[in-house]
Amino acid sequence: MMIYETVVSFLVDSIGALGYVGIFVLMFLESSFFPFPSEIIMIPAGYLAYQGKMNLVLIIGIGILGSVAGAWLNYFLADRFGRKLLLKFLKEHHLKMVEDFFEKHGHISTFNGRLIPVIRQYISFPAGLAKMNPLKFTLYTGLGAGIWITILAFLGYFLGQNEALIYEYLKEVTIFVLVFVLILTIGYIYFKKYLCGSRVGKN
Repeated sequence: MMIYETVVSFLVDSIGALGYVGIFVLMFLESSFFPFPSEIIMIPAGYLAYQGKMNLVLIIGIGILGSVAGAWLNYFLADRFGRKLLLKFLKEHHLKMVEDFFEKHGHISTFNGRLIPVIRQYISFPAGLAKMNPLKFTLYTGLGAGIWITILAFLGYFLGQNEALIYEYLKEVTIFVLVFVLILTIGYIYFKKYLCGSRVGKN
């Protein structure tokens, strides 16, 4: 408990000192291939909003911008340099995992992938390799990142430095989000396969 409170206190002080620019930079790093969890950024930021030191809406908005920018870095690297370069920074099984996920779920994977741990940081790579439509990539990435960032910011806002409650609700929220992603993906596949397919057949 003491170690956790020390870490949270350090992050709150650091984010408070860096301000909104710090949130953007940290979320940019988190959204790219750097192993930097968003929980330790957005929850302390939400707590600062609770204290009245930052604006909750701005925190969420800038967090989303940072995430989209970081995702675009991954997209650009994959699009410009290809799979060979990526394997110098990523393990083969990590890249294969997100490639399979993208191939299985299509473009919507850039949305629901942002809500799944481990997949989140790497889903932009197969989108770049496939040269996904830039507008769709930005929209799906922003929506997916926005949901997760909003959840974390609100956890920080309402729960503050209560470690037990943060862990409890973060676990429950993660499970809920994964179920939501599963339902959304099934619905998307059904719509694309049956409804769109039936229209093509009629034409």
